[in-house]
Amino acid sequence: MKRALQGRYVKVATAGEAFQAFVPAPLPPKPAIDWTPALRARFDAALVELGRLDTVTDLLPNVQLVLYSFVRKEAVFSSMIEGTQSSLADLMLFELDEQPGVPVEDAREVSRYVGALEHGLARLRGGFPLSLRLLREVHKVLLGGGTGGGRGARLTPGEFRRSQVWIGGTRPGNAAFVPPPVNELDDCLKHLERFLHDEPAATSPLVKAALAHVQFETIHPFLDGNGRVGRLLIALQLAADGLMRQPLLYLSLYFKQHQQTYYALLNAVREKGDWETWLEFFADAVVASAAQAADSAKRLLALATEDARRIAGLGRAAVSAAAIHQALQQQPLATAASLAASTGLSAATVNKSLAHLGQLGIVAELTRKQRGRVFSYARYAEILSEGMELPE
Repeated sequence: MKRALQGRYVKVATAGEAFQAFVPAPLPPKPAIDWTPALRARFDAALVELGRLDTVTDLLPNVQLVLYSFVRKEAVFSSMIEGTQSSLADLMLFELDEQPGVPVEDAREVSRYVGALEHGLARLRGGFPLSLRLLREVHKVLLGGGTGGGRGARLTPGEFRRSQVWIGGTRPGNAAFVPPPVNELDDCLKHLERFLHDEPAATSPLVKAALAHVQFETIHPFLDGNGRVGRLLIALQLAADGLMRQPLLYLSLYFKQHQQTYYALLNAVREKGDWETWLEFFADAVVASAAQAADSAKRLLALATEDARRIAGLGRAAVSAAAIHQALQQQPLATAASLAASTGLSAATVNKSLAHLGQLGIVAELTRKQRGRVFSYARYAEILSEGMELPE
C-alpha cells in the first residue's frame, strides 16, 4: 500500500536561518494498516511469545529476583543505543558503592534509567494513568532532575522542550531530521495522549505500542532523553494495557543489534508512510526478545534450583548459605557488606557462607582485596550477560 507523507512540513525561521520541520499526522495511520496474512501472522507469533514470557512469571518462585536483573539489562541496552558505554557489570558494581574502575557517569545514567522505569511502573500500579504527566515524571527521573546533576541535569528534566531540536547535522538547516517546532508541540502531544487512551478508537495493545513508539520519537518532545523515554513508553504502555504483568521484555537488545534498520524504518514511516514494514520489524523484535527472555529466565531458574540442591547438602551451614544464594540471584555481583545488609546476617556468617559457596563452585571472587571484595554468582551472571558484547 502506498501512502502520502505521514504529516506535513512547516517552514520555521530563526535568527539567520530558515528550515523545514516535520509535524506528524495524528494516529492511527490513514489509510488504515494493511493487515496482510503475513503481517497478521507475525503479530500472532509475537502475542504467543509474549504469552509464554508472561507465563514464566508463574514458574519463578520469586519473580523479583529475575526482574531485578532483566530491568537492568534493558537499561544497559537502551543506554547503549544513545552511546553510553556501561556494561551490566558496571551498573551492578556502581550500585554497590561506585566501585573503583567503573565509568561512574555512564553507570549513573543507566542507573537512572532503572529508576525511571521503576517509577513509571509504580505509578501505574497505584492507579495513575499513562499520560503526558507521567512521561514528564519519568523523564525527570531519567535525567536526574532533583538529584544534584548529571549530563542531563541542565536539559530541563521533566519539562517538554521550549526550543527547537534536530537530529543529525550541526544545526536545523543541515539536519537529517527536524521534529515539530515548539508551537506545534502541544497539539502533537495531545493527539498522542488521546491515542494512548484509545481515542478516537481502541487499538490492540501490541499494535498501539509499535505505533506510539514511532510517534513519540517523531515528536521528540524533550531536549534530551527522547530515545530512552520512547523505549520506556513501550514497557509502560504494555503494562498499562495489561499485556505484561512484569517488565521482562527487553526490546532494546534487538534494536541495538539492528540499529541502522531501526532508524531507517522510523524515517520510512515519516517519509513514505511505510507503517507495515515497521510493524513487521517490531513484531520480529518482540518474538526474538520474548523468546530469549523466556529462555534466559528458565535457565536461570534451572541453575538456581540445581545450586540450591547442592547447598542443601552443606548441613548446618546450609541455611545461611541459602540466604546468600538467594540474595545473589537478585544482585549477582555483590560485596560481603552488601550481602550482610540484604540478608541481615553477620559479617562473619556471610564470609563463611561465601567460602562454602566458593568451594561448591557457585561463587567466585573477582577481587583479591582484604576489604571491599567483590563476589560473583558467575554462571548466573553469564546467562544474564549473553548478547552484551555487540559488534560496533
